[in-house]
Amino acid sequence: MLRSDFDRLLETLQSDLGEMGRLVEETTKQAIRALQNRDADLAQQVIDHDDVIDNLQDTLETKCLGILATQQPAATDLRTVMSVVHMGVELERMGDYAEGIAKICLRIYQEPLLKPLIDIPRMAELALKMLNEGLQAFAERDEDLARKVCADDDAVDDLYDQIYRELLTYMLEDPRNIQRATYLLWVAHDLERIADRATNIAERVIWLISGGSVSTRALKSERSLR
Repeated sequence: MLRSDFDRLLETLQSDLGEMGRLVEETTKQAIRALQNRDADLAQQVIDHDDVIDNLQDTLETKCLGILATQQPAATDLRTVMSVVHMGVELERMGDYAEGIAKICLRIYQEPLLKPLIDIPRMAELALKMLNEGLQAFAERDEDLARKVCADDDAVDDLYDQIYRELLTYMLEDPRNIQRATYLLWVAHDLERIADRATNIAERVIWLISGGSVSTRALKSERSLR
């Protein structure tokens, strides 16, 4: 196979990965909007759409295995294909978290929200920004942007801790709040996990570019020395 043909295969993988990312972003936004508006129909749409993301991940993985079997890529090409496989798994799990938020919405949509949703939508915004920048870093092979994504995870973690403390206060003040507070805590946890998966994608970009292992702990330690 000519190098130009192989490059087109890699471009197809990247395009498929971008489409998965777009769908994950869309379904996550819809899940949060369904929660805010207590919209059961929209929540069900998110749940139904998860199969599309799953199927895309299966197709992406099949393409990658086909390239590995028939082209036997090496060096950077091999790392690229393996990165796509890894990132596809991360995106599929993000889709599962969006589905989980939608299922929580179906459980509580008939009840008034415990509190106005301010920090949870902010968490979603930050997590999805990390996702977009992680995929952009992959497309552009931008190691600095990938490292920024890893650093941004701290802001999401801080918001999660803030939400946790606030919801715990609601529980302690009135035990009748426990169930509704717990559901919102689950939503926050799902968003925190989406941010963690975005961080994993960014770490994979750093690995792709540098060829060495990388971890969020190592990145945080590196930042503390600056």
